[in-house]
This record gives sequence, C-alpha cells and structure tokens, in this order.
Amino acid sequence: MSVIRSAGLRGFRATVAELGGDAEQFATACGLPIAALDADDMLVPDQAVAAVLELAAHRLGCPDLGLRIARRQDLDMLGPLALAIRNSPTLADVVECSSRYLFLHARSLSLILEPDPYGDRGVIALRYGVQPGYPTPIQGTDLGLAFVHRTIQRLVDDRYGLRSVELPYRPEAPIQTYEELFGAPVRVDRPAAILRVPSSLATRALSGGDENLHRLAMAFLAEQSGGANASIVPQVRAAVQQLLGTAPPEIGTVARLLTAHPRTLQRRLAIEGTSFATILDTARRDAARRYLTTTDMPMSQIASLIGLSEQSTFTRCTQRWWAATPTAIRREGTHGRP
Repeated sequence: MSVIRSAGLRGFRATVAELGGDAEQFATACGLPIAALDADDMLVPDQAVAAVLELAAHRLGCPDLGLRIARRQDLDMLGPLALAIRNSPTLADVVECSSRYLFLHARSLSLILEPDPYGDRGVIALRYGVQPGYPTPIQGTDLGLAFVHRTIQRLVDDRYGLRSVELPYRPEAPIQTYEELFGAPVRVDRPAAILRVPSSLATRALSGGDENLHRLAMAFLAEQSGGANASIVPQVRAAVQQLLGTAPPEIGTVARLLTAHPRTLQRRLAIEGTSFATILDTARRDAARRYLTTTDMPMSQIASLIGLSEQSTFTRCTQRWWAATPTAIRREGTHGRP
C-alpha cells in the first residue's frame, strides 16, 4: 500500500463545505480518518485520498473539484521539500529536488523534466502523475497539475510562458474551466499529464532564494530519505545536526524545516519522552567530543561550531557532560590515539 501525507487534503474540507457537502462523511465512506482533514503529517493511503476526491466530486456534482482545491493549497504543504524548492537557484533545481524527494510527501507521485512530446526544441515537458502501475485519478491529477502550475507562477511569474496542458483523460468539466485556470490550451486523451513550458525556463534564476537554506533543506531531505519514520525525534535530531556550525540551532529554525509550529514540535517531542533542549544538548555533546578528540581546532572555534557564543559557556558544558575541562578531554583523546 502506498501512502501520502495528509497535507495533500489541505483545502478539501473548506471546498466541500462551500459546495454544501460534509467532508467528514466523505472521509468516513472512503476509510480516511477524520483527523486527516485537518492535519498535515498523518500518513494515509493514497488510494483513499484519490477515492475521497472522486466521491466528493461525483456526489456534489462538481467535476472541477480538484482544480478548486488546488486554489486553496500552497507550497508549505510539501513540508521540508517546500523549503528546498523556495530556495532553489533555478527551476531545473526545483524539479531536480522535487523528483528526488517528492516520494517523502507521496510515495506514488513523480515530477519529471523531459523532452517535448511534439519535438519542439524550444519547449520542455514537465510530466506529473502517478508512477507506472497505478491508475490515474482524474481529480487527484487535476489537483496536482494545477498545484504545480500555481507553484511555478509563484516562483517565476504568473505569465511564465506555458505552451499547453496535456491531460491523460477526457474530463467531465468544461475544457474552458481548465484553460481559464492554466491560461493556455488544454489537450485531452494524451499519454501523460504534462505542462509544456519554454526550455529557457529551466535555467532561469529564481529570486529571493537562500543558498544556505537550500543546502540545509537538501541535506535534511537526504537524511530522511532512508525511510519513513513515525517518530519525530530522528527528524529533529537530523535537522539539529545539519544546523550545527551553519545556522543557529534554534527550535524555530528546526520547526521551519519540519513546517511545524514550535509549540506543536515541543508537544510531539514530549509525547515521545524527550525535548528539543535534550536533543540539542546531546548533539552538541557528541559534536564537541568529536572535535576535541580528532582535531586541533581552538576551543573558541569548537564552541562556535556547536552553537555556543562564548568559550566559557563551552567549558561549563564540558564540566556538566564529563566533569572535566575541554583541555582534559582533548588530552585524554590524544593519549588514546594510535
């Protein structure tokens, strides 16, 4: 069974209510926990998400439901991937990190940059959709393709030169509805869901990005890509380890990486029997011992690398950790080397 983060349902409850329906009733009918309608980090079956979109569209007589929900969604729903995307230097980098780590949001989805299916050298194809072997859900694909389109608009420009939209089905909603949202011709019954964009767009520099944040986000995503874990502790630990020596290891920064409110993050850690302060302290202790016993760095530099502003604070920490001074720990490590 493939899963998707419940963030993919953002906007579903509000859109259904606007149409006079009961989102919770639809969720229950499709086997989705009601809590998934209001949470971002629950892992739910992607087939159930596709089913609830189709059911609601049918029952409410709203064949463009996916497009409507897409208007309510934003990049933040992608969690840490959103931070990497926002700080990518070019659109090609956006697609590269999305294609590499989109599975952390939804296991069966993919986003790939490939040659234009019509052979136009000035055009490239941005193909979105489920991986081979999965059925293509109309509402889910509408939602995802519209989300990608709106994301490019926010990153580049409202008029980024979209040439056409290719749909792998014939939707029940009027084609005009699609063309009004995308601002480009829409073709149906095509081999795949594709946005055809100018090839020059791939190398166009994106403004407002932060190279350091992009690097941190990519490193964090790489750390998490080894497998999904319901525990938040490994994610916080990985984020803290990436931040040490590069940015202030503050809970607000880590919460931003995880797209969670700091108080929510503290609550989840407390449930697992720990705290942000404990995780940070352990990370500092481990890094300090490594630097003291394997390098000749000055004490002031080590203090800075583990996020401490003063060497005296570093000394107090080593006294608490090992009942010894930094110099004594270094001497002990040096004596123990071969």
